[in-house]
Formats: sequence, structure tokens, C-alpha cells
Amino acid sequence: MSAPAKPRTSVVTCPNCGRRNRVPAAAAGVPKCGNCHNLLPWIADAGDDDFAEVAERSPVPVVVDLWATWCGPCRMVSPALEQLATERAGDIKLVKVEIDAAPRLAQRFEVRAVPTLLVMRDGEVVARQAGAAPVPALRNWLDQALKPNQDGTS
Repeated sequence: MSAPAKPRTSVVTCPNCGRRNRVPAAAAGVPKCGNCHNLLPWIADAGDDDFAEVAERSPVPVVVDLWATWCGPCRMVSPALEQLATERAGDIKLVKVEIDAAPRLAQRFEVRAVPTLLVMRDGEVVARQAGAAPVPALRNWLDQALKPNQDGTS
């Protein structure tokens, strides 16, 4: 009998104190620094097999970056998305999906151009954008996507 798969983690440097922290790809709460206890940016990779656990069951809204290794604009937008994840630590999670390694997700989300960016809340896509954009445009897009509904719900 094989051992159960070990949950994936990434190492994130705390923007407040500089301490390196292991951050799980999926968790019930949001990551905090083990040293200073400030919120950490939550950036995780996901693929066909773990997307539901990592992105759809996230306790916070998720920005999904559907990208490809051969895509120049994808490499340009990645630091902008990481900046937003750092600015919004505790409020959003950035999930990166390399579409050539996750063909079922690329098909499911009908990716026609990369990068394709999604905002998901409670497992549902609430916003979509194709193509790279600078940080201010991405920040505005994210603000609009996460704006509470007219009835006061998020």
C-alpha cells in the first residue's frame, strides 16, 4: 500500500519580517507568518488533479492564472499578480495553472489565449480576462470582480 500524497507547500518570504515560511497549497484558514504572525501572500500551483482542493475550496477568493511556459506575456504578468497577492494577503489567493500540464483545466475554462485570468469565489468564476495587463489595470479588474453585489452580499 502506498503512502498518501503529501500536501504540496511553497516557501514564502514574509514581506514584514523577512522570515521564510512553508505555506500549504490548500488549507482551511489563511497563511500567517510563524515569526511575526502577519498575513502572508498565498500563492500556489495547481493542476488537473488538485484544482478543486487548491482553488475551488479556498476560504478566500482566488485569482487563477492560466499560463504557459512559452508565453512571453505570461512571464510579464506573473510579477504583477504576485504583487497583488502580496498587497491583498489574507483577502485573495493566487493559483497558477500551467495549461500544457493541465489540459483538462484548459479545456474546462475554454482557454483560447494565454494568459487567461479568472476570479473565483466559492468555486464559481465571477470574472474573466484574457491577456496581460499592468498592476493598476489588474487591481481595478480585481476590485470590480470582488465588489459586493447590490443586495449587499459578496
